[in-house]
Amino acid sequence: MPATELNAQIQEKSAHHLNWLTEKALPIWASVGRFEQTRGFAEAIALDTQKATNADCRARVQPRQIYSFLEGGKLGWSGDWQTISRAGYEWYLKIYFKPDGTVISAATQAGAPSDEGFDLYNQAFALFAFAHIAKTFDDLKDDALARAHALMDHLQETLAHSEIGFREDNPDRLPLRSNPHMHLFEAMLALENVEPDARWTDLADMIAELALTRFIDPVSGGLREFFDHDWSPMPGDQGRIMEPGHQFEWAWLLALWGTSRKEPIALHAARRLYQIGRTHGIDRERQVAIMSLHDDFSVHDPMARLWGQTEWIKAACVLACLSFGVEQTGYQEDIISACDALEEYNADVPAGLWRDKFEEDGTFKDEPAPASSFYHIVCAISQLKDYADTL
Repeated sequence: MPATELNAQIQEKSAHHLNWLTEKALPIWASVGRFEQTRGFAEAIALDTQKATNADCRARVQPRQIYSFLEGGKLGWSGDWQTISRAGYEWYLKIYFKPDGTVISAATQAGAPSDEGFDLYNQAFALFAFAHIAKTFDDLKDDALARAHALMDHLQETLAHSEIGFREDNPDRLPLRSNPHMHLFEAMLALENVEPDARWTDLADMIAELALTRFIDPVSGGLREFFDHDWSPMPGDQGRIMEPGHQFEWAWLLALWGTSRKEPIALHAARRLYQIGRTHGIDRERQVAIMSLHDDFSVHDPMARLWGQTEWIKAACVLACLSFGVEQTGYQEDIISACDALEEYNADVPAGLWRDKFEEDGTFKDEPAPASSFYHIVCAISQLKDYADTL
């Protein structure tokens, strides 16, 4: 396909998804996707009634939605994104944080803790929210950054692994996971952007090293999910799992980090991760990114979640920026394919909502639209717009 035609198609995709976000998705999640009294964010919206479900609200959803409205405002949404994000942040701080500054896992819609368990994943998203609040609101910046430092103090004092990275919530809990570290990496890069402090830079560099030396298999170049105490793969099938969506997501992050640090090893690893996700993780019939592979790249779980498609978009966009000629053309064609894949999930549903689980038989699981997907979608649309604006 000629370059001019490819560029035009990417720009059309960007405009389409941006319009869907600002005209359909943000309005419905700003209205029925929040609780009228508390202004906290709902866990999901039912596709049939287009109302929030009665489910308890996971801690990970609140910072993700805060980010989604902050980024939506930056992308041009005319709604009251500042009030929405501020109110959501206030609710989040009030309900989800323990006295030690860590985050519980879930609460009821009324604000009572329903799961006070610790999950490193949730702490990563708290740090992510602090970064974006600090970047956006001058009057909240100092407090948000102080909270970020206090939470990181706690994590380093109580959960630092003896070699590198972080343990789970106690010394014996297994498996150790790459996924929370991925979101810690994302949060460190966001904090580094708003507060050029050596602490965030050093932590980002440490997690990049962890990924390059432990998470990524030195032979295949694929990134694993689950690890033993010494960062070796967990025994059995669990240690063999590689998720195509995470190959893409780590490719995106390592490409951003590698570019900022001028680190060719990270850029090489990012391209290999992308190649694995693209070659082995895209179902030929459905043309979507599936859930997981074994470490020999055979299919482990053919379910295709929505978030995997958004990570495909993000990785293809950032690698297209770093490429030339035939290689760049390949990434650009993939941007269009990944956008097509994402569009499968919001077709034939109420405006601004989506389906999440695409089954192997070509049907979608009948369930409410999960709010947790919105962060993935918004981030992908933002990355897509950034790339389309360069063309």
